Amino acid sequence: MGKPMSFVVVFSLLALAPLCFSSRNGGFGSLYPQYYDHSCPHAKAIVKSIVAKAFAREARIAASILRLHFHDCFVQGCDASLLLDSSGSIRSEKNSNPNRNSARGFEVIDEIKSALEKECPQTVSCADILALAARDSTVITGGPFWEVPLGRKDSRTASLSGSNNNIPAPNNTFQTILNRFQNQGLDIVDLVALSGGHTIGNSRCTSFRQRLYNQNGNGQPDKTLPQPYAAELRNRCPRSGGDNNLFFLDFVSPTKFDNSYFKNIVGFKGLLNSDQVLLTGNDASAALVKKYADNSEVFFEQFAKSMIKMGNISPLTGSNGEIRKTCRKINS
Repeated sequence: MGKPMSFVVVFSLLALAPLCFSSRNGGFGSLYPQYYDHSCPHAKAIVKSIVAKAFAREARIAASILRLHFHDCFVQGCDASLLLDSSGSIRSEKNSNPNRNSARGFEVIDEIKSALEKECPQTVSCADILALAARDSTVITGGPFWEVPLGRKDSRTASLSGSNNNIPAPNNTFQTILNRFQNQGLDIVDLVALSGGHTIGNSRCTSFRQRLYNQNGNGQPDKTLPQPYAAELRNRCPRSGGDNNLFFLDFVSPTKFDNSYFKNIVGFKGLLNSDQVLLTGNDASAALVKKYADNSEVFFEQFAKSMIKMGNISPLTGSNGEIRKTCRKINS
């Protein structure tokens, strides 16, 4: 069977209800796909159009935007705190270890926000823009569609320490990665499915150099890496220098959202340690990797469900937070 270009997952409001009713500050707020249908009916179309234009300029941007949403939600919840620049008492999350020199796509979010401010001023939050743009980035690369629950507000704070401590690192052990997901209310199924986002995008040499030269601090490479693959990687990722040299996370189909990421892992050709340990670090995780490698539709369906679940991490709703006029700074 050929791989489907997209697998449409439709969720009713009823099905979404258990996920949607939450608020960081204990208030009772809800997220639902129709949130802007009356206040800004063209919001979704505007986001989709600008993502498409950005993708036409540079295919890599889809993975970058998807990553922004992930890195935002794991710090203070999905509140666009990642988008804030440093100013006043705010120390930007852009300067954290997971984001410095690698988080990108902010200009696309700015472009979307500017267009939406012209269309319907101070109506659509930056947090919702990130959630919609991440979905559209998935779809435009051939991945699944899902209805995005909306109604998040933007934070007035950022957390540099939270960004440094909450986001899984490429060289973390499996248990550390799982713990960081569980701290956000996500489980092992979400961990494996969301890791599948690495089917598109790039990683820097500095993120996996350890595997090539000094995996366990003994000056030896990761023994799970096939030698020909390791030799190929070492050509452009030397022991020192070349930190920012880019490598495809999925070398088979790097700009297509499909399940070859999981097939690579089964063949021990996951690029990052955090990719490969999904197979070697835990039996339940390994079983999921093999299941998604065998069936792209099952992976697509679960990815959509897990993205909705991740997008519901501690949203600011109701009177909490604000609708920023620009995504880089809080309203004065």
